[in-house]
Amino acid sequence: MSVRFGVFVPQGWKMDLTEIADPVEQYEAMTAVAKLADAGPWDSIWLYDHFHTVPEPTDNAVFECWTATATLARDTSRVNIGQMVGCNGYRQPSLYAKIASTVDVASHGRLYAGLGAGWYEHEWKAYGYRWTEVPERMGAFREAVQIVHKMWTEDRPVFTGKHYAIDGPINQPRRKPRFWIGGGGEKVTLKLVAQYADGCNVGNSDPDLIRRKLAVLREHCDNVGRDYASIAKSTSMDVDLSWSNAEVIERVTRVLDAGCDYVIFYLPRVAYDHEPLQRFAEEIIPQFS
Repeated sequence: MSVRFGVFVPQGWKMDLTEIADPVEQYEAMTAVAKLADAGPWDSIWLYDHFHTVPEPTDNAVFECWTATATLARDTSRVNIGQMVGCNGYRQPSLYAKIASTVDVASHGRLYAGLGAGWYEHEWKAYGYRWTEVPERMGAFREAVQIVHKMWTEDRPVFTGKHYAIDGPINQPRRKPRFWIGGGGEKVTLKLVAQYADGCNVGNSDPDLIRRKLAVLREHCDNVGRDYASIAKSTSMDVDLSWSNAEVIERVTRVLDAGCDYVIFYLPRVAYDHEPLQRFAEEIIPQFS
């Protein structure tokens, strides 16, 4: 599998729209980055699924993930669009599957549908979602992945679990987007990747961590009879704008040597300055083609 690259659009979650006062102009700044990436050679644009800013919740805009995914699907024509990753706790899994099928149609098949168990306790509680500890949250996530897969692949599926149940929902148009699962949990998450996912995201650009997680994923693939090479293995990289091109290339090379074939960059201040996005497109990505 060849190396591919994605980039996060400025969405507000990392306080990356605060210098723009008007929410309409903030949204247009996000769209402008998406359109530039659509011109190539980027494979994808990505959004976070969060409601409150980090590192602390503030009264600054954060645009909702799936609404933005749908609008960006219509504002672009070539680039794939993904979530890193959708939070299972925020949408009942059958609804998630329906939303994703709809957006896959709207994007003409360009959706990377991301899903994870979720972790940002503050916003769960603030929005009225019941916060649970890791074992229960992972149990719900396991069932959610099974339901989503059924919704995309079966007519009127039936499922009864501890956390969720469905009884013959009609998901038309029935579309199966490319499914990405985020997280490095070795017993649950990576096994679900081996069973159901088209892509994963691990390691946060740490080569040693990537190697360990991908070794576990390969073992799960062997156990369930899945072709390990068929899964896109991505990592996210927060870029320091002081890095030279040579340093970026070196860092990318290290994560590729660790086993990744997909790198998703977060470029700070790209809402205000498109130069790094264009420089990466013209000077970094071609080094790996």
